[in-house]
Amino acid sequence: MGRKWNNIKEKKAAKDKNTSRIYAKFGRELYVAAKQGDPDPELNQHLKVVVERAKTYNVPKTIIDRAIEKAKGGAEENYDELRYEGFGPNGSMIIVDTLTNNVNRTAAEVRSAFKKNGGNMGVNGSVDYMFDATAVFGIEGKTEEEVLELLLEADVDARDIMQEDNAVIVYGEPDQFHELQQAFKGAGITEFSVAELTMLAQSDITLPEDGLAQFEKLIDALEDLEDVQQVYHNVDFGE
Repeated sequence: MGRKWNNIKEKKAAKDKNTSRIYAKFGRELYVAAKQGDPDPELNQHLKVVVERAKTYNVPKTIIDRAIEKAKGGAEENYDELRYEGFGPNGSMIIVDTLTNNVNRTAAEVRSAFKKNGGNMGVNGSVDYMFDATAVFGIEGKTEEEVLELLLEADVDARDIMQEDNAVIVYGEPDQFHELQQAFKGAGITEFSVAELTMLAQSDITLPEDGLAQFEKLIDALEDLEDVQQVYHNVDFGE
């Protein structure tokens, strides 16, 4: 699949290392998940998934607890979940998921980021049909065979299992996130290098050097926007 999930995560972590941006994004997502359902992660599957994702990015427990307590406290911040789709250089495809309390502002900022960096917005449905919603887990210290065996013992099917550098990456259906997680925890695996619900491109493309540089500027511009939670694309950055 060529996604290099550990490398993607490390790139994001390095970019956010000296800022509170990643904490703010997770804080908002945690708040919305807790507000939309039960504030107890054990009773709210969506919230539980967000908590697990936050942990893989080393979001402090205090940040997680504060966001959930804020939702419990009856705060009335309202956010809309909006998805934008567009195109970058050389036919690259991009999906942008946002949480916003000002739809007009967010739409204008996303459109501007595309326009200023060699891309253009598409209409709804112009891109996301080329992506599949996917649960992704990264497990270190195990072989593909060991992971496959523990999933067989738990009677859980995965979409795909592959070795990536020092981790085994497991791909599953999005509604399998909790089932896969429980299977791993049942086998004593409680730490994950990756635990994501993502949009996985059905096929990747490789850009020429100049196109890749422009594409990276576009992705950086989108990820820097306050209301943007996730950016998905079909470009293979390689190693």
